[in-house]
Amino acid sequence: MADLLAPVRAFLGAATPEGWYRAAVDHPDLLLLDHANCEKKAASTALSLVFRYEAHAGLVACMSRLAREELRHFEQVAALLARRGIRWRRLSASRYAAGLRELVRGPEPDRLLDLLVCGAFVEARSCERFAGLVGRLDAELDRFYGRLLKSEARHFETYLELAREIATAAEVAERVALFRDRETRLVTEADHVFRFHSGPLTQDQVTSSGVPASALA
Repeated sequence: MADLLAPVRAFLGAATPEGWYRAAVDHPDLLLLDHANCEKKAASTALSLVFRYEAHAGLVACMSRLAREELRHFEQVAALLARRGIRWRRLSASRYAAGLRELVRGPEPDRLLDLLVCGAFVEARSCERFAGLVGRLDAELDRFYGRLLKSEARHFETYLELAREIATAAEVAERVALFRDRETRLVTEADHVFRFHSGPLTQDQVTSSGVPASALA
C-alpha cells in the first residue's frame, strides 16, 4: 500500500485531518451514500470530457475506460448500500467540487488544462481517503476500500499525463500549484457537513442528513 500511496501523497498538499475519519467511522451511511454520488460524478466528468473533446483521441480513449471503471465502482457501492439496508436519499453537495471548479478558466485550451488538473486532485484525494479508511471500518468495508485503492491509485496520474500532452511542463506546474493550495484549504478547514470530500467537521456529531446536531437545535 505504501508504494501505491507515495505518489498520491507527494502530489497532495496535506493529509486528510483525523476529524474527517472520525466522522466517517461514526456515519458509514453518509460515507457510502456520498461515495456513490462521487463515483457517478466521476463517470459523468469522464464522459463529459469525451463528448466535449472528441477530437483528442488519446483523451477519449482514456476517459472512456475511466468512465466504465467509475460506473463499476458505483455499482459496487450501490450493492453495499442495498445489503446494509441503507435507503437511497439525495445529499446536498459539499463545497469541495465547486471550490475547485471556481479556478477553471473559460477559454480553450486553458479550460481543458484546468479540468484535467482539477480531475487529478479529485482522484488523488479520493485515493488517499480510501487508504485512510482501511483499518478503521468493519471488515466488509475494509476489504472494499482496500480493493478500491488498488484499482484507483493511478487515476490521478492519467489526468496529469493528459494535461502534459496539451501544455508545457511549466504551465502544468503553475496550475497544479494553484489548485493544490485551494484543495488543501478545502479539505483541512472546518466544514459544516460530512461528505466524502468535506473538511473536518465543526462538531463531533452529525445527523443523518450530514448537518451538525447543534445547527438543528
